[in-house]
Amino acid sequence: MPAPFHLAIPVDDVQKARIFYRDTLELTEGRSSDHWVDFDFFGHQLVIHYKPKSAQDDVHHNSVDGKEVPIPHFGVVLPWDDFHQFAEKLKQKNIEFVIEPYIRFEGLPGEQATLFFYDPCGNALEFKSFKDISQLFAK
Repeated sequence: MPAPFHLAIPVDDVQKARIFYRDTLELTEGRSSDHWVDFDFFGHQLVIHYKPKSAQDDVHHNSVDGKEVPIPHFGVVLPWDDFHQFAEKLKQKNIEFVIEPYIRFEGLPGEQATLFFYDPCGNALEFKSFKDISQLFAK
């Protein structure tokens, strides 16, 4: 198993973000204070840290496979069946997708299932999966 990564992201409302990551995404909460919270993000450490919103927090988009992908974004690569179960759970929780679950690069190297949505503080998340994980870095 690869080494777990650590990712700290800014949130302008710790409690709202805590509820989203804990209850909506069903991540296990770890240590916390009034201005940060750790979560088990599919075996990795995700920490939400309080940061006031500013004008520089605008989201940019790049076109990928005909879709407008929010930049910056983060997420994880899930096993194929886990991805589809997770996507279904998000739909049942009425997540508003930026990019609905679909197959990107269909029939090409790097074919993958992907989806995008925002957390309540404006952070873009992408979850993806490969039927064949050897395609993760395929050209």
